[in-house]
Amino acid sequence: MEALSERNPRVVSAVKLQRGAERRKAGHFLAEGANAVAAALDNAHVHELFYSMAAAERDHALIAGAVAAGIRATLVSDRAARQLGETVTAPGLVAVCDLLDVPVQRILAAGPRMLAVPVEMAEPGNAGTLVRLADAVGADGVVLAGDSVDPHNGKCVRASAGSVFHVPIARQRDIGQTLDSITAAGLTIVATAANGEVDLDDADELFTRPVAWLFGNEAHGLAPAVARRADHRIRIPIRGRAESLNLATAAAICLYANSRVRYRSADS
Repeated sequence: MEALSERNPRVVSAVKLQRGAERRKAGHFLAEGANAVAAALDNAHVHELFYSMAAAERDHALIAGAVAAGIRATLVSDRAARQLGETVTAPGLVAVCDLLDVPVQRILAAGPRMLAVPVEMAEPGNAGTLVRLADAVGADGVVLAGDSVDPHNGKCVRASAGSVFHVPIARQRDIGQTLDSITAAGLTIVATAANGEVDLDDADELFTRPVAWLFGNEAHGLAPAVARRADHRIRIPIRGRAESLNLATAAAICLYANSRVRYRSADS
């Protein structure tokens, strides 16, 4: 089998998917590396697979499984593999996948009990980490509100470690409309705040209800007008001398606390 070169039209088209405009136009994005590709295959999102000779030896079972499922899998040259990859050391295994985001109403119609709602999140690595957190704690979806990062961005997909394929993800530019829809669906909107009126340690009763968590931009937090839309502001107790927590840490603490109560309630 002759490997496709970097000049092959299929490879050229796939490389273009590293740009957001091309992703929207084609309806596809790239998932790179064995973890992401395996998750994409498990959830039937793969349109096409490219692999290098090194990946064929290393990830033989994964590639064979894709072929058995009827997915087109093609050997590419090392140079083509490097162009398809977005990391310094390209893994040589890249899947072309269907876009994942769904309408907000589809997530809300499923009766979610816990949502993560990042507002104007700009950093793709943080967005991917938040999706991974939401997956780990059993959240029912992630809603990217406002002018937020594309969840199909390569860095976001890699940071999620495959979780973008496990958790429903929606995007809606109009923040007010997003929050109106969440409220109409019966969820309580909560946000973290250093001066919040509810201590996280005292929020267990609140977490027995359906909850949507607002998380702000990494640099500026939530805009005051958005923060005022929250039904409750949750304060994370800091017992040492740290001045504050970064976004990912605060989100992990809050989502885990919510999850602990939610699943304890479900089991009782």
